[in-house]
Amino acid sequence: MSARRLVILVAAAILALIGGWYFGAGTTPAERTQATQGTLMFPGLAPNLAAAAKLEITHQGKQTIIEKRPNGDGWGVASIHDYPIQASKLRGLLTALTELRLAEPRTNNPSEFSRLGVEDPNGSAAAGVLLRLTDSTGKPILELIVGHNRVRAHGNGPDEVYVRRPGDNQSWLAEGSLQADADPAAWLDRNVIDIPHDRIASVSVGDGALTFGKVDGKFALTKPADHPPLEAYKVDSVARALEHLTFTEVKVETPGTEAGHAVFTTTDGLAVTVTLFNADKDVWARFTASGTPEADKLNARLNGWFYQIGAWKEKSLVPTIDDLKAETPAAPDKK
Repeated sequence: MSARRLVILVAAAILALIGGWYFGAGTTPAERTQATQGTLMFPGLAPNLAAAAKLEITHQGKQTIIEKRPNGDGWGVASIHDYPIQASKLRGLLTALTELRLAEPRTNNPSEFSRLGVEDPNGSAAAGVLLRLTDSTGKPILELIVGHNRVRAHGNGPDEVYVRRPGDNQSWLAEGSLQADADPAAWLDRNVIDIPHDRIASVSVGDGALTFGKVDGKFALTKPADHPPLEAYKVDSVARALEHLTFTEVKVETPGTEAGHAVFTTTDGLAVTVTLFNADKDVWARFTASGTPEADKLNARLNGWFYQIGAWKEKSLVPTIDDLKAETPAAPDKK
């Protein structure tokens, strides 16, 4: 073979390799490429996450959609009017997907999928969930069926989970920890408001029937001045009513009948109005703020929502004198 002919053949081989890469793997979606033991399951995922706009989670035929909120402020749960989610929860799931590494191939027999929890997630008894991440145009970024976690008998090795790509019969044991909650309520950011008690300067209940403020450095009932003995811890609970306040359910419709309101004013002039509603045995609250730039941020997050809170919070958010009164000591037994 002449040297010239050898050069031509080598050049042709290189072009064939380049063409095979460019027109083959380069045009094949990442989720359809051949999986290889020991590699990342989604090697090109991280740079594509910036385009992510919707996460669909399917379990037993029911779908939960987590999507970017229309106002551009984070992500929300579609079925709950795009109420904000826990950003850290989504971030943790997406990070785990970028780090998911194939450990061992497992069954490719569909009759065995249920044993690993990677059967069709639309089945009424399916154990696993289908994750489908798309961009704003609906183009898939990844699709994955997440099955059972592998129970480790001993050792401190990495977490492991069974997975399978939709449309691919090959299942895998993968290294990684995926918390793919299918319950929409599990995604909600349940923090409503958190104002420390030492920031509260005064509280006015109703139309001023009860007024609280600082007296000699202590939070106290100042109006009416003439009142029965009060339990100090009950009065203190009023000052702490907006600390670490969380909810159990949220909605946009008025949940019941109005049961009273109170205005909490901080030392720097922020005023938070709390309006309570009673619906059977449930207590709901609506919040509005005014007075400082902080109020704008609170209103952007809280306006338009009604929050179900613990019924016991009613006595600290909108208390009555009877709620605050000290218990009358029991009379001594007469013998």
